[in-house]
Amino acid sequence: METPKQITTIQAAAILISTIIGVGVLPLPLFAVRAADTGAILVTMIAILIASASLWLITKLGQRFPSLTLVQYSDLLIGKALSRTTIMLIVLFFALLTSLAAREFGEVVITSVLKKTPLEITVLAMLLLATISARNDLTTFTYIHHFYLPLIVFPAILIVALSLKNAQLVYMQPIWGSGPIPQMLPGILTIAALFQGSFVYTMVIPHLRNPARAMKGSFWGMLIAGGLYLSIVVAAVGVFGTEETKKLLWPTLELAKTTTLPGNILERLDAAFLAVWVTAVFTTLFSSYYFTVHTLSKVVGLRDHKLLSLFILPTLFAMAMYPENILDMYEIVAVVGQLGLILTIGYPLLLLIIAVLRKKRGPSHEQKQGNPAT
Repeated sequence: METPKQITTIQAAAILISTIIGVGVLPLPLFAVRAADTGAILVTMIAILIASASLWLITKLGQRFPSLTLVQYSDLLIGKALSRTTIMLIVLFFALLTSLAAREFGEVVITSVLKKTPLEITVLAMLLLATISARNDLTTFTYIHHFYLPLIVFPAILIVALSLKNAQLVYMQPIWGSGPIPQMLPGILTIAALFQGSFVYTMVIPHLRNPARAMKGSFWGMLIAGGLYLSIVVAAVGVFGTEETKKLLWPTLELAKTTTLPGNILERLDAAFLAVWVTAVFTTLFSSYYFTVHTLSKVVGLRDHKLLSLFILPTLFAMAMYPENILDMYEIVAVVGQLGLILTIGYPLLLLIIAVLRKKRGPSHEQKQGNPAT
């Protein structure tokens, strides 16, 4: 039974924002500073542009095939065998993202809050929460993101805005950094990889009330999420400077520790920030988990993805526990993220080029309802 088209443009933007803002918030300034020193802001801006290009490709494809899923229009454009093979690679990639996000969550929790709790317990708890949530339909998936969005965005903006009062402009100069762009490329790609959760938009567009407004939703989603990421880098570099930021494993968390509310109502905001961050991690993990099981169910031809959400849990947990330590995990995150860009940017680009050259378009929702055989 087909899910009715009832997702609004605002809800679509909310899904994008709460999916993109997640575990990457904590080490983001570190990635940016390692790539280009004082050019961290420039590196982040270039990465946001790359991520925006990827989202634009996904949205254009979705508007061209407004009633077809990623699996359906991939089969139509490049054939079933090649399509299913590539999409299985994408599913595997998002399964890896899910497991690594859960591992990073566990590392932060046992380091900052629950220091005597075994790592396995915290990782498994978050994966179980995502597993149970992923058993819902797409409508519930949308409502969850829409509900949690204000709890993620507004506190994060408040903390960044308050921290900027301690920023020093001299720490951010020169803006172009310490080296040529080619040397910054690995860092740019690592930061761009933090936005790859936006690929879930391929799952959302077929269920939009008005697919013609999908580009508007993607624009606002990337603008708000990208703007928040950029402001976090500006605040961290402005407060700590590049050399101090390089010594911090999670600069954004340290930024929250140095921030106070006016009147010293709260002397440190790190506890409040961690609560916001846990919510952001859940929504990101929830999206990648849901996309994994939802797309996999389409590939194997299942009518429902609920069984798969439980079936893949042990595999995700095993992958999450594979890295030996947190440094090993971040090395894997960088490699997996950069290679994943080939799938999340290269594959939609290939499909769009083929669709344009072959002049292929999918039926509109109204046409599909009028002709069930389409």
